[in-house]
Amino acid sequence: MSGPDLFSDDDAAPAAPGRPSAEGARPPLAVRMRPRTLDEVVGQQHLLRAGSPLRRLVESLSAAGGADPRPPDGAPRRVTRAAPTSVVLWGPPGTGKTTLAHVVSRASGGDFEELSAITAGVKDVRRVMDVARERRDLHRRRTVLFLDEIHRFTKAQQDALLPGVENGVVVLVAATTENPSFSVISPLLSRSLLLTLQPLEPADVRGLLGRALADERGLAGEVAVEDDALEHLVRVAEGDARRALTALEAAAGAAAADAWEAGLPDDEPVPLRLEHAERALEAAVLRYDRDGDQHYDVISAFIKSMRGSDVDAALHYLARMLEAGEDPRFIARRIVVAASEDVGMADPTALQTAVAAAQAVQLLGMPEARITLAQAVVHLATAPKSNAAYLGVDAAVADVRAGRAGVVPPHLRDGHYAGSARLGHGVGYVYAHDAPHGVAPQQHLPDALVGRRYYAPTDRGAEREIGARLERLRAVLEGRARP
Repeated sequence: MSGPDLFSDDDAAPAAPGRPSAEGARPPLAVRMRPRTLDEVVGQQHLLRAGSPLRRLVESLSAAGGADPRPPDGAPRRVTRAAPTSVVLWGPPGTGKTTLAHVVSRASGGDFEELSAITAGVKDVRRVMDVARERRDLHRRRTVLFLDEIHRFTKAQQDALLPGVENGVVVLVAATTENPSFSVISPLLSRSLLLTLQPLEPADVRGLLGRALADERGLAGEVAVEDDALEHLVRVAEGDARRALTALEAAAGAAAADAWEAGLPDDEPVPLRLEHAERALEAAVLRYDRDGDQHYDVISAFIKSMRGSDVDAALHYLARMLEAGEDPRFIARRIVVAASEDVGMADPTALQTAVAAAQAVQLLGMPEARITLAQAVVHLATAPKSNAAYLGVDAAVADVRAGRAGVVPPHLRDGHYAGSARLGHGVGYVYAHDAPHGVAPQQHLPDALVGRRYYAPTDRGAEREIGARLERLRAVLEGRARP
């Protein structure tokens, strides 16, 4: 099989369909298929509906036609259009942040500047601001500044943006994969519109791939994808449009190579089968950042799944963390905490299992440690649950912090030094082991807290028996019953 769209010469290795030879190399498929208007954007319908803030921003920019919204000197304010709002786009990779920035820029009809926080510094920001100010003052032209990965900017670097944003020198469109509440300074965030993007739904990814297969900017109908191959591409994309298009392009290249070797006619679409899709992307790349939101989101879901007794979900999040390279010792520590916080005395052996698992992780390391961690996770997830001990100590701490402590009763004070008896320390103390059943009627709490209850066992698991025993113990201690 040969042809100008697939090869540079008869002996060359085939390229992906829809792409010319290296002499006329085209941009990647994900770039070629980037939407040009809001109507072409796939997914994010919560941001694109009529009357939404993003729609209004694009419409205001388009209406101004690139002109600066400020009135000429001396012109009345009432004829001035409202200045467009700067925007912070927050979402996972491949959800359309850069795409929306380009759509906003195209709608503005003005000038577009793009910086990446990975490579840019304060000097670059100031240069853009100076150029934008000159455009505004001399030519009454608006500048849209797209800043990618803004969370990588330090506080000082973000501070350099503030004057330009506040004074309308630029319309800032910033993109971040990290929670802006933690990664963007408050003054900048308060002057911007925060828009949250979500991973694409499978139907959106499927539609995106279908468009790329048919569109002249994409593969132009030169590839015929089998259903199972398409579903594989959709599944491994995990809601990431860029990953989906990159995988499709790689799979199309693999399919073209096989078609060329098989000598298929040039006028027939290249068949793209499941094996080509699997060859292009053998495993889904987990979206997990050990220092970012995903670290906290996944460990939170992991803990809540164990607490909620969903063993399958707990094992899923355990696998997700381990496959992403999370430190197994960190996971083990969280399991130990959960054993006391969420299982507690409803199953006292859960803590033993958790501590043993943490010790085993130190001894074994990965990959064997995953088995021990899984055993502990299964134990905690399937165990009866009680947070009574957790609530009890928190209630006691709250009393202490509030000053409700009181003095230690004299009979409980240290009586092992000369003169202690003269002070009444230790006098009247009843050694519990000398009392029937090892329980003696006597006061242990300070006078100010007599009758205070901190521990309230549940009726779940072992605490059902503990509760009944505790009632008898309290009755004996308070003299309401005989041992």
